Amino acid sequence: MLVNRIISATVAGLVAVVIGFASSVALIYQTVINLGGDASLASSWILTLGLSMGITSIALSFYYGVPILIAWSTPGAALLIANTQNFNLNEAIAGFMFSALLIFLCGITGWFEKLINKLPFQLASAMLGGILVNFGIDVFNQMNKAPLLVIVMFFTYLVCRQLMPKFTMLFVLIISVVLAWQLKLMTFTAFSWQLSEFTYISPEFNISAILGIGIPLFLVTMAAQNLPGIAVLKAHNYKAPVSSILSVTGFLNMLAAPFGGYAINLAAITAAICMTKDVDKDPKKRYWAAISGGGFYILMAISAGYLMQAFASLPNALIYSLAGMALFTTINSSIQQALSDDKMSEAAIITFLVTASNLSLWDISSVLWGLIAGSITLMTQSLIKRSNEKLC
Repeated sequence: MLVNRIISATVAGLVAVVIGFASSVALIYQTVINLGGDASLASSWILTLGLSMGITSIALSFYYGVPILIAWSTPGAALLIANTQNFNLNEAIAGFMFSALLIFLCGITGWFEKLINKLPFQLASAMLGGILVNFGIDVFNQMNKAPLLVIVMFFTYLVCRQLMPKFTMLFVLIISVVLAWQLKLMTFTAFSWQLSEFTYISPEFNISAILGIGIPLFLVTMAAQNLPGIAVLKAHNYKAPVSSILSVTGFLNMLAAPFGGYAINLAAITAAICMTKDVDKDPKKRYWAAISGGGFYILMAISAGYLMQAFASLPNALIYSLAGMALFTTINSSIQQALSDDKMSEAAIITFLVTASNLSLWDISSVLWGLIAGSITLMTQSLIKRSNEKLC
């Protein structure tokens, strides 16, 4: 029994880290290149981010007994690619530090936690489902690109879910890598082992960097990462120590920024992998999966240079399909929970649909718009109901 728990937690942590790393490391690499850096500097950034995420994931999960997985900001990296053409590397570092300072202030003041505690459970679940549903759909889109590989992965998933649910993703990963190798879908290059090194970059503060990088990065990290991350915890019935998480990640982010730690925050998509009943039937024991993930983050950081070469060899269809299949269970439970109360169902489905859309009005992500739309629906229903009661 204990061995099964250890294996389940370890596998969940490994899958979460593999998916998080493989699905977005290219964005970080491109950000470094856009700012005038090279592969060596990119390895330094991965080293810094990996250690920061690993330390905070282990410390926070162990202290609170809650599966708190920390990640780098994927939408933040995408923002930096599109938003740093007119800035140099030193100005970008200043922007990272300012964003981290704002997150730290949100933590110590506690205002963000007060706002989140008013979020209805059904809307949190609907938002989570909306975030994840496209990952599930993408599994079947990938069949257009590598049909045999993805179909075999899918049937492996179906069989293992019935026979050995705790080890499903481990078998899917192993079989998919072996099959991709047999089908010659993997692109190998000459691997060279080298440890990454820290590279310090002095910040260059100015108003342009603060307004052009710092504030947008802060808003994206809070709205598209921390907010969904808290919703994931809430959707799985965990009481999230929001202020403490923001304080710790914001403070460590400020220290890591000069070495390339542009933003660390709550994981959302990958964190959900560490919270399902497949990890452990007892929700109070699932935090070990996040601790496992933290350990793999540190291993990833130490061997960043080598891992970047290894993951580059995997076909995209394998990576995206693995991510989607790992989230099938969470998508299922999120939708069920979102629609569990008939009185909340319309607001929940609107939250789900808007979140799943590509809406980015005024450069605000669909995640935040989904919550706004759901909240407006609830308020409208409540106001009309009260008016009708007064008339009666």
